[in-house]
Amino acid sequence: MPEIAEVRVVADALKRQILHKKIERVNVLYSGIIESDRKSFSHILEGRSFENIETYGKWLIFNLGDKTLLSHLRMEGKYFFVPSDKDIGKHEHIIFNLEGGMDLRYSDVRKFGKMLIVDTDKTYETDCLKKLGPEPESSDLTNEYLLDKFKRKDIPIKTALLDQTIINGLGNIYANEVLFAARISPLRNSNRITKEECSSIISESRRIVKRSYELGGCTIRSYTSSLGVIGHFQDELQVHMKDGKTCPICGQSIKKVKIDGRSSYYCEKCQK
Repeated sequence: MPEIAEVRVVADALKRQILHKKIERVNVLYSGIIESDRKSFSHILEGRSFENIETYGKWLIFNLGDKTLLSHLRMEGKYFFVPSDKDIGKHEHIIFNLEGGMDLRYSDVRKFGKMLIVDTDKTYETDCLKKLGPEPESSDLTNEYLLDKFKRKDIPIKTALLDQTIINGLGNIYANEVLFAARISPLRNSNRITKEECSSIISESRRIVKRSYELGGCTIRSYTSSLGVIGHFQDELQVHMKDGKTCPICGQSIKKVKIDGRSSYYCEKCQK
């Protein structure tokens, strides 16, 4: 699943390709992705231009003037920028015909993605955004805030890091990497995390997300280059998907466990 760094990379690529381009027609081939009014979806978008593209956590925010299109890629969502005369692929569900003979196409093998149109001046009042916690770089993400959130949760710290209402944007890859960098076992209960460990989680989250963004994100499994961008942060992963391999710190074998259905990779010796 694309996480915060990958979504930012996608937004940058989209800006280079579709910014200020007019939407001439919208062809909805699978409406299950649309969470706002499906009957008016195409009508509202047609004739508008992409004025800006931002992100918030794992959400793409397409500014279209007084209306905004919100898009969540979920597990396998991707955008393709291709000539309009190219054959439509099996998994391409929303087709934006743009001026100049090009398409922006949304592809999603699992059909888990979400799209909805909202009033621009109420974008962050939308239920799907207002419930989210601060992003890693936010000044609202403080030691005190995080400690309070963790103390209220009787769950593994790995599960808490995946809770988007606590920190917005971290997914399975970065949660594994952050906990390794902070030397915290993913199995530790969140209400046993100390204030000092909260500080480490915040600083490592910021460092890792920044570095991944600089390298174009992680191009592995479901997140691949769909807009001409190849990520390289996977080359710097310390523990994620490295079960059985040597810990870069102590040399002990990295373990893999399932925590609430998600694969967690960690070093038993380094992460307490």
